[in-house]
Formats: sequence, C-alpha cells, structure tokens
Amino acid sequence: MKTSLRPMPSTPRDFQFPAFERSTLANGMRMVVAPMHRLPVVTAILVIDGGAASELSGKEGLADIVAHCLVEGTVNRSADDLVMALERLGTSVSASADWESSILKMTVMSANLRSAFALMAEIAIAPRFDEAAVARIRDERLSEIIQTRSEPRVLADERFSADLYGPDSRYGIPVGGSAKSVTGITAQDVRAYHSAEYNPGAATLILAGDVKTSEAERLAAELFGQWNSGGTNRPARQPAHQPATPTRLERQVRVVDRSGAQQSELRVGHVGVSRAIPEYFEAVVMNAVLGGLFSSRINLNLREVHGYTYGASSYFDWRREAGPFVVSTAVQSEVTGAAIAEVLKEIGRIQNERIQSDELSLATSYLAGVFPIRYETADAVASGLASLVIFNLPDDYFTSYRSRILGVTVRGVQEAAQKFLNLTAMTVVVAGNPELVSPQLASLQMGEVSVVAADA
Repeated sequence: MKTSLRPMPSTPRDFQFPAFERSTLANGMRMVVAPMHRLPVVTAILVIDGGAASELSGKEGLADIVAHCLVEGTVNRSADDLVMALERLGTSVSASADWESSILKMTVMSANLRSAFALMAEIAIAPRFDEAAVARIRDERLSEIIQTRSEPRVLADERFSADLYGPDSRYGIPVGGSAKSVTGITAQDVRAYHSAEYNPGAATLILAGDVKTSEAERLAAELFGQWNSGGTNRPARQPAHQPATPTRLERQVRVVDRSGAQQSELRVGHVGVSRAIPEYFEAVVMNAVLGGLFSSRINLNLREVHGYTYGASSYFDWRREAGPFVVSTAVQSEVTGAAIAEVLKEIGRIQNERIQSDELSLATSYLAGVFPIRYETADAVASGLASLVIFNLPDDYFTSYRSRILGVTVRGVQEAAQKFLNLTAMTVVVAGNPELVSPQLASLQMGEVSVVAADA
C-alpha cells in the first residue's frame, strides 16, 4: 500500500436538515417539532417573542432579570425543590433573554420527557418571583456590571454601542441594562413584565429529538393547553433602533480613558442592516472574506503582514432591526492609528476592487462545509429552529443554505460591500491610553478626537 500520495477528498454529501412540522394549540401557542430518533434525548426550547427590545425606557435589563428569576422557584415549589426535581430527572432548565426573545431550554432523556416537560411548563406559567430572589438576581447583575466595567473589551463594546446608536435607542444600552436602570428594577416590575410578555400568543415551543410529533403535540396540549394570556395587554413597543437608519452620517472618534494602558482595544464600524435583507447571503460571504474567517483580509493584514495583533475580526450582529457592523481587535498602543488605517484600507479595497475567485471559493467552501456540522445534535437542531422562529425565516432556510452560499458571486460580494459598508459614517472607539493614542488618531484626519472617562 502506497502512503506517499495524499488521498483526494470525496464528493461532498448532500445535507438534509431534519424534517420538522409546525402546529398551533387552541390557546394560540405555536409548536415546531423535529423528530430525531438516533439517540434517546429530546431538547425543548420555549421561545417568547419579547426580549430586551420589548422593554420600556428606564427598565433596560428587565427581560434578562425576569428570565433568570424564572428558575428561582414556582408557585408550587421552592427554588431548592425545583432544582431537586430537575436533578432527579437528570436535567436542568436554563433561561436567558437577548434582543428579540426570552428563552427557556432543557435537554432530557426521552424516557423522562413528560415529567421534565411538566416542570418546564410550571416554570414558564407559574413562577414564584419572591421579593428576596428578585433582589438577589438584581444585585448579582449589578455586581457583574461593576466588575466588567474594569475590562477594556467591555468598555470598548459599551462605548461603541452608545456612540453608534445614541441615547434614544435601546440598542445603545447593553442587553443586561445599565447600573442605573437595573438599580430601579423591582419585583413588581418583574411580575408585570412576565404577565404582559409571557403568554401563549407570544410563545413558540420547539422540540427536537427522540419524540414523535403526535406525542409532542399531545404533551404540549396537556401541559401548556390551560395557559392563557391572563388578560394583560402587551404595552405598545417602540423600535429598538429609532430611526431605522444611522443617526450619524459622519465619522466620529472616541477614546475611553485608560491612562497607563499599554494596549488599545479597538472597535470600528457603523449601524449595519437588518437580518431580513434579501442580500443576506452575499453579506455573509462578503464579511467572511473581509474579516469573518481566520484567513480573512483584515486578520491576515493586521496579524500576518504587520504583526499588530494576535487576531482581528469583523461581523454583522444580526438582529430584526439594524444591528451594528463591527471590526474588533486589540493592539499595542504604539500602533493604534496604523491598525485603524489598515482596517479602513481593507474596507475600501473590498468595495472598490472585486475579490479574487480563490478568495470567494475559500469563503464559500468553508461556510458551506461547516454548516452540516453545526446541526448534528438535538440541541443544535432545536437552537437552529429557534432562530428560524425568531427571525421569521422560510422553512427551507436550512436545506437551501449551502446552495445559496455557494451561489454567491464575485460581483455579489462587491455589491454587498458597496451597499452595506459605509466608510464615511464610521465610528471609531479606542479603549486605551489617551496620551499615546490621541495624536495617532488625529493624524488619521477622521474628525475631532474626544476623550471620555471609563466610568462615563
């Protein structure tokens, strides 16, 4: 047997995302079920259409606190009793909130599905919301905010969002809220938010794994069928980003004061686009070439060519409304200005010059190749279906993803760069030493360089 020749890769196999079915209970709660009988496990996700973007002004962070309080006991069980009941079934329930949704999630052996499912329904429908538990969760969140404010990465991220969206946008404040907003959250706020937002009309139940569709629907009707809206109307919502187009049409440069720091944390970008854009796949491939992969232009430029950083990346933060486009990296203070100049150069280059066919092939082959690996487990499939629900994607999204990615052209990449990247409206935020970095930023001639305190 000869071993000197490298074996050639075989033809890629077709990928089929697990088939799933949709249905709706009599109370309006929607269901999505994907039977997968390879292993005796089931992942259940309850998606509530209401996250940080549904919060009222002054109560930023409430959705996240409500989610964390859900698992602190129910009307019928203390927190300890709930944990013990879940542990006896070999499972746990996690709860979280993001911009668009609040989510309850568990994975359990299929033999224990009915009992675990009953506990999940109890958590969602009848949480306890003790005053002491709410106060503890709130105080933990405040401690986390204070702790993370000492991290350059967090300082850069939060200042970037605040400068990008301005004071009137929910997107200008972190999902978890600010110290000011979280301090004012009470148990009454938590109960009111749950009453308004957690109802069957706003809920989608997703199950993936070793369960038949008929059995899943029967269990859901039994355990969630008596859930009703409670007669509380959801408050009118303002868009998370108002207006839906960038409020700033010029460049701005900000330094977050970290006097004495030897390294700069950089954020460069602008208000991006909604997940709903028709050119989504072109934008994904364009960003992969620009800064989304290790072999991307920005990373190779800053890391390999200039040795400025260990890694640099770019991304669109996909949301229902226009999330940010961000280039993120950390460099030594002395090369802060030079690194930013190279980032801007690469953005301009991908707009003005068509990429090479080998760059396109590398990006599309990678994105299409890793896609099936992302959905090998019931947990991953359920999470994928949750995204389908949250962003209202078509049912053929997963089966058509690879062909759509492979169908992106060199021209499509350039057109996406020209349409979705805006060099004239860039916001630059540097968390670093003003004495060292401010002169470098001024030399870029991007506008006035302003310095703000780290605790501003």
